Amino acid sequence: MSQKWVYSFSSQSTQGNRSMKNLLGGKGANLAEMCSLGLPVPPGFTISTEACLHFYETNKEIAPEIREEVLLALKEVEKITGKVFGGKENPLLFSVRSGARVSMPGMMDTVLNLGLNDQSTLALAKKTNNERFAWDSYRRFIQMFANVVMGINISLLESQLEDLKEARGVHEDTELSAQDLKELCDVYKSVIHEELGKRFPTDPMEQLWQAIGAVFGSWNNSRAIKYRQMNGFDDSWGTAVNVQSMVFGNMGDNCATGVCFTRDPSTGEKIFFGEYLVNAQGEDVVAGIRTPAPINEKSKNNSNMNFKTLEEIMPKTFNELVQMYQKLEAHYKDMQDIEFTIEEGKLYLLQTRNGKRTVNAGLKIAVDLVHEGVLSKEEALLKINPEDLNQMLHPRLDPQAEKTLLATGLPASPGAASGEIVFDSETAQNLQNEGRRVILVRQETSPEDIGGMSAAVGVLTARGGMTSHAAVVARGMGKPCVAGCSSLLIDYQAKKLTIQGNVFHEGDFLTFDGATGAIYQGVVNTIEAQLSDTFAEFMSWADEAKTLGVRTNADTPEDSLVAREFGAKGIGLCRTEHMFFAPERILAVRQMIFSQTLEERKKALDVLLPFQKEDFIGIFRAMDGYPVNIRLLDPPLHEFLPTKDEEISQLALSLGVDKKEILERKEALHEFNPMLGHRGCRLGITFSEIYQMQVRAIVEAAMIVAQDGVKVFPEIMIPLISDKSELRILRAEALEVIEELLKDFKGEVRYKIGTMIELPRAAITADEIAPHADFFSFGTNDLTQTTFGLSRDDAGKFLPVYTSKQIYHQDPFVTIDRDGVGFLVKRAVELGKKTKSELHCGICGEHGGDPSSVEFCHEIGLDYVSCSPFRVPIARLSAAQARIKSARGL
Repeated sequence: MSQKWVYSFSSQSTQGNRSMKNLLGGKGANLAEMCSLGLPVPPGFTISTEACLHFYETNKEIAPEIREEVLLALKEVEKITGKVFGGKENPLLFSVRSGARVSMPGMMDTVLNLGLNDQSTLALAKKTNNERFAWDSYRRFIQMFANVVMGINISLLESQLEDLKEARGVHEDTELSAQDLKELCDVYKSVIHEELGKRFPTDPMEQLWQAIGAVFGSWNNSRAIKYRQMNGFDDSWGTAVNVQSMVFGNMGDNCATGVCFTRDPSTGEKIFFGEYLVNAQGEDVVAGIRTPAPINEKSKNNSNMNFKTLEEIMPKTFNELVQMYQKLEAHYKDMQDIEFTIEEGKLYLLQTRNGKRTVNAGLKIAVDLVHEGVLSKEEALLKINPEDLNQMLHPRLDPQAEKTLLATGLPASPGAASGEIVFDSETAQNLQNEGRRVILVRQETSPEDIGGMSAAVGVLTARGGMTSHAAVVARGMGKPCVAGCSSLLIDYQAKKLTIQGNVFHEGDFLTFDGATGAIYQGVVNTIEAQLSDTFAEFMSWADEAKTLGVRTNADTPEDSLVAREFGAKGIGLCRTEHMFFAPERILAVRQMIFSQTLEERKKALDVLLPFQKEDFIGIFRAMDGYPVNIRLLDPPLHEFLPTKDEEISQLALSLGVDKKEILERKEALHEFNPMLGHRGCRLGITFSEIYQMQVRAIVEAAMIVAQDGVKVFPEIMIPLISDKSELRILRAEALEVIEELLKDFKGEVRYKIGTMIELPRAAITADEIAPHADFFSFGTNDLTQTTFGLSRDDAGKFLPVYTSKQIYHQDPFVTIDRDGVGFLVKRAVELGKKTKSELHCGICGEHGGDPSSVEFCHEIGLDYVSCSPFRVPIARLSAAQARIKSARGL
């Protein structure tokens, strides 16, 4: 059977459904699904993502077999509508839109009113008895096609439109006459010919093929590539092309176009929310060119409160829209983002998709849908992207802080942001690379601003509504945004912003609150986010669903308590070396390093012992009832040596030696490759007294807190083992210390001794190491370095090139490399547990907080993951989703 490339959709019959989004894209799959539900969808057809990939394989040519299927589908639309594409009496016009398997708002290209030329425009005017509408549609088509398909700078045409409005003394496009628009079309075509050296195409079929090619081509435009990189989407997916018969919201005052959400996308509140424009096309709503009106009373805000609602001016149509949104939300079991057009009083749905929302809104919607009996708890858990939980941890403005209010716009995306103002994306990215916090200020954002929006801590726009590009994209990114603040007067040339007479230049600081729309002068203090009861309920469901434990990497009691609040059930990595750098301790560490005899070294270690013990006491108390995995000293000794001249002098004075001797000792400790040098267990083997002091501190601390009723479970981890004999020797030495301390102790201290697997040889010989270990903890940061032969500190210079060229699909330090590093971890677990069934296995590298890596850890049967405190909620949800997907075969 030959391959199918094109899939038709209409209320009469449809060839796709919502499960086919990988082939038809999200938009095409949902159009087909809405048709199958009997909803009023203009007929059309979807050219598959496979056709897009074929387009790139054939040097950006549309293959004859694809063209043939397009022509057959086009004839079907002509039959259904009774119109003729390119016809001179009743012309059929199309919209041509992109549609990837995931929503990428504004990242790829769209062409509306395709099929118009001078003859069909006259026919459209005669057929509709509306000459102005026909020439306005042709003007829009030329402008959009010239920009999207032919590549002309849109400002060259927009300036002609602005000049014409000024000449006619009008402010809005809608005030131009049919003759004005007809003349403007001729001007547009002249500008195109002058700039590009070629004529605007008037053959509708030529327009269609060029538009399809342009939409396929937009899959690899710079903003789409950037968006995919930011969201971890695969370049190999491709985009579908949706060719749909046009319906018109710009034929007069009984026409409109709009966007609506079945729940509030900022708060998750169960209210029908949206905006619309009378006598307009859909692009006008999202582009922010005109301020849209509210669809109902609950959609009103400061900028549109005086406008009439859709419910008031078209009550019958509004009620139809309500019935349709309720049907769609019930069908998809999620909040929907719906685009609609009203043509001469008749309602059409152009798109539905799961609406982008803030994570707070997403949690509320998911929890509410469970309470409403629409979703199960497990279904709700799958609705939230674990990475999105990061957004909940953003600071908010301190209500007690002094503020100077400058203006108020629309609260488009919640969160507080302070930073230097910049006026273009390039500057935003450059300053962000220097480590500066910037706020991107624009009249309105466009897809070209995606890089700047990503670099900025927040976005301010002078135009646009709650469904504008800036609002939708900022919410998706978790960036604070205030949109549609008409008080912002922006001078791009002078890089100057005026707000109510106050002048700010690039580099000046502003603060704004995306939850209220308020903009303040200067920097305003912020306070940490507070987690809601909804969050707590949702995460309790995650804990019920997951089987993988989640611990934290923490070195202080403070971090330990934060992690417990976020749901950590123990510490998977406590780095003891971090404790040595405190000012009152570092001198003793350096004295220990410079000691010439065992006695001198022990004397210095005796100074450190009480410090270490106090640290562990605090952490054990904070983690009462949960295990605490403590890694013995790991880094090479030279890392503790002084670098500043005054520090060298202080050390020399304390030791009673000359500075020259200090410098010579530093030189003697120098290593060409310290990561693979005298560190980890190698220090414990050569200077056993160091590890013995640490073991003593751990056990004495455990004994003290145990006597106070604290349930303590210390796990002593010996790092950088490469051979079973290293662990055998060091375990025996540790046991000697422990048994001596516990022999007369009346309480209970249940301890374990194990190792960190971070070298390939240790993973390969795990069956030999396991008899000497109570647990394996995989240090995947170093295991990745030693498996790839990469330095984590230096690889940043070339890793972006490797990922962009798809040599590595992801940064291996962010997401675990399943084929290499993952293979070693999986093999070590299998070998270890085969030798010792009670062996406890976990992971403590940064991968422990990465959702994809957590899923891998679940698949290979690890007991727990460990990550930084603020990644704990992400790991908990990832672990739950991994179990649910595994159980459901997803």
